Amino acid sequence: MPVNESPPRRPLFPRPFLVWIVVLYAFLGWLIVGGGHLTTALQNWPMAIAMAVGSYIAGSTPMGGGTIGFPVLVLVFGESAVIGRDFSFAIQAIGMTSASVYILSRRLPVAWSVLIPAMIGSAIGTPLGVLFLAPQVDDLFVKLLFAVTWAGFGIAQFRLMRHLLEPEPLAHPHLGFDCFIGLLVGFGGGLFIASITGVGIDMLLFVVLVLLVRVDARCGIASSVILMTFTSIVGLTTNSLAFGIPSEVWSNWYAAAPVVAIGAPLGALAASVIPRGVTLGIVSVLCVAQFVAFCAAERISGWTLAASLIALAATTAGFSLVNRWGEWRMQRLRQTQPSD
Repeated sequence: MPVNESPPRRPLFPRPFLVWIVVLYAFLGWLIVGGGHLTTALQNWPMAIAMAVGSYIAGSTPMGGGTIGFPVLVLVFGESAVIGRDFSFAIQAIGMTSASVYILSRRLPVAWSVLIPAMIGSAIGTPLGVLFLAPQVDDLFVKLLFAVTWAGFGIAQFRLMRHLLEPEPLAHPHLGFDCFIGLLVGFGGGLFIASITGVGIDMLLFVVLVLLVRVDARCGIASSVILMTFTSIVGLTTNSLAFGIPSEVWSNWYAAAPVVAIGAPLGALAASVIPRGVTLGIVSVLCVAQFVAFCAAERISGWTLAASLIALAATTAGFSLVNRWGEWRMQRLRQTQPSD
């Protein structure tokens, strides 16, 4: 290639992704129309509209589409937390798979050294949580866990926005540490959060990648999307085999699946070209708003409210500690580097 010739630009919609979309929509058409579910899909049009927003968030932020799907089903439509979790797994298995295909076909940067161990950890932790932990928690606890986790992340995003958007990169990545932290996030996030709420492991990976491992935020988002895709498929498969999926989940899925199939990839495209601070700021507001809405809808008060606020403060502090840990790693690195 001549010196003055710039490398060819990758197309916004690569051919493998377009082939995937054609095949996926052919499958959805066969399943929904051919299977006689079109009327059900049309009757559940409000979920399709909600997931148009959710799918964009799923592709453009470190948050799965269940971030919108869960509270809409639980708070707006009055479904149980189990329905919200199962729907999150099911809808993300379509939308975030499309986003992952888009990310991989465009060869966007991915932190494989952390992502692969995280997927291994999730493959172990998520089924264990689905089978043995999730059945033991009641509906209110699931809602509280979701509300507190995401509100804590929303507050932490406000406080740490500069660190999240412009992390100081590590000059010499530590592959052993990357592997350890990936396994820890995958196993713990799958066992204690994703298996119960259907979301959350992607947010944990993003925070660890950007604040601790010190990768670019776009790389962190792309990596978290792929992990949530994998976790959703694992969670959906485990639930299907062990307990079955309620009909209410599929009724809403028929309406939302065609929307998220293209909405999440468009979100991934947006994440690669538009300022990330705007999107993260809006999502932070939504995270805090859903906590307030949940407490109002469930009439949380007294000791339950006090415990929720304490848990919220602890969650926010936990994210700050991850940032402090990352800064400490940077200081040690500077101390060990030879001076000029």
